[in-house]
Amino acid sequence: MKQIIGAKPSAHPASPTAHPVPPVVRFQAVDANSAGQRLDNFLLRELKGVPKTHVYRIIRSGEVRVNKGRASADTRLAEGDLVRVPPVRVSDRIEEKAAHPAPAREFPVMLDDDAVLAIDKPAGVAVHGGSGVSFGVIEQLRQARPQARFLELVHRLDRETSGILLIAKKRSALTHLQAQFRERETGKTYLALVVGAWQANKKVIDTPLHKYLQADGERRVRTTTADDPDGMRSITLVKLRQSLPARPQECLPAFSLLEVTIKTGRTHQIRVHLASQGCPIAGDEKYGDFELNRRLQRHGLKRMYLHAWRLQFTHPASSERIELLAPLPPDLACFCPLS
Repeated sequence: MKQIIGAKPSAHPASPTAHPVPPVVRFQAVDANSAGQRLDNFLLRELKGVPKTHVYRIIRSGEVRVNKGRASADTRLAEGDLVRVPPVRVSDRIEEKAAHPAPAREFPVMLDDDAVLAIDKPAGVAVHGGSGVSFGVIEQLRQARPQARFLELVHRLDRETSGILLIAKKRSALTHLQAQFRERETGKTYLALVVGAWQANKKVIDTPLHKYLQADGERRVRTTTADDPDGMRSITLVKLRQSLPARPQECLPAFSLLEVTIKTGRTHQIRVHLASQGCPIAGDEKYGDFELNRRLQRHGLKRMYLHAWRLQFTHPASSERIELLAPLPPDLACFCPLS
């Protein structure tokens, strides 16, 4: 197994190049990276920012053609196909985004080759725009690497979670890696500091999760029962790495540092599963101990202690087994270093 520890600065210079939606008819040839893709997904990528409803309307109306013939949304494209992309009417909001694109930014690189880019994402940065966030890692990388023909997220991390994030540089790599995640063939392990004394014999949490919206529209997740039709089976493996005794003189309870491996990739899975066991993650502003979080900030822990530490996967091109290790960032290591 090839092991890569830590990250190095990227050699790619930043570029402010923008890619506005073109206002005229154009003909786009399908390359090897897009071969096998559905027509609707191809257009959603080509017409960045255009609403899905509009994309489907121009397909249904026949304005989109493949090799001069009408095509349906689920038409599979082949390398060399010629797609007629009609002019689209872009809203003022989208035009404003095109005029003020995401700032170009590179991130610490752990692996960078023809198929895969792995970065060490800092906390506080969303992986993509949306839900009140104008841009994220992927938009900034696309601006920083205008020469890259394909950059897509393989998986996601919460905004406040630091650590390893995989980006595919080819469609074939994307589908290969996503299949590994789906079939649980990857090893995805986090370091989490939780409140309380974790029992070493508590190694598996197999509890369904249910997503819901609060009254203010914010997305949340809760545990549920196996008979809940909206519940998704969720499996988390936990290993106790280190126990920290309480510090009464500082009004701090006991903590446990855990290695947490997820076998399913549900939204907020680790955070909700650990909190459901009475051990919320230190600094978690959604599912944690809010009064304790305020005290922790005074002791130097300014954010949630959750870090995507280790990732194992099979390289989509070489078939080599890869292991990436992202050391704890300084803000977490200062509060609770690895022993």
